Amino acid sequence: MRPKDVMRHKETLETITRLMDDGVDKIAVIMRHSHRYFGEDSAKEPFLGLTEKGKDHAFELGTWLPLSLQPHFFSSFFGRCIETAFVMDKGYIKAHGVFSDHNILAEELAPFYVKDFTKAIALMSQVGTPAFLRSWFNFEIDDTIMCNPEHTADTIADFLVSRLDTLSSGEMAICVSHDWNIFPLKEFKLGLSHETHGTVGFMEGVMVYEKEDNHYITNYQSAPVLLKKT
Repeated sequence: MRPKDVMRHKETLETITRLMDDGVDKIAVIMRHSHRYFGEDSAKEPFLGLTEKGKDHAFELGTWLPLSLQPHFFSSFFGRCIETAFVMDKGYIKAHGVFSDHNILAEELAPFYVKDFTKAIALMSQVGTPAFLRSWFNFEIDDTIMCNPEHTADTIADFLVSRLDTLSSGEMAICVSHDWNIFPLKEFKLGLSHETHGTVGFMEGVMVYEKEDNHYITNYQSAPVLLKKT
């Protein structure tokens, strides 16, 4: 495991449990995929899957999911996200004997915000990931390379709200995505900068839920924040 990449599946479960204890009966969760293989060839990125450790942790979290919130899975089209959703589902079935719907692919969970992969990767390689993210969040990268970061956060948040609104009481949408889909939510919706609060760990989640006709967003590092309508 690379030093900067930590597993956060326990924190994700703890946040879900805390919300349930507060009376929340349906939740939409976006989480990073589990621990994955890394490669040097960027063309192979969509196809790199989970390590055995990553599979074990995804299965483990699936077994931990509460029976009282039946999951519905959504994911990016990248292999590691599809695999994470699949293995989590198998863990849930193993623990509870309850079958869920098939995983649904969603563009909002993929890197839709990267408009020019070649230029984005070249710039990131030149300055490093933390500086690249700060430049993006400071609106310093041309929108022919990266989408407006605040609009990106709005798009992902709106997707989570739309998933939440389709759920009935006792259901949960689990949306498996990438760390770069979660960074904008933490920056623009939760006020959690990566410089202060660190990288997005494997299986780290951000939760959206409804209370008293309002939507809120939270994660293990933040108190609930009201989601303003976009």
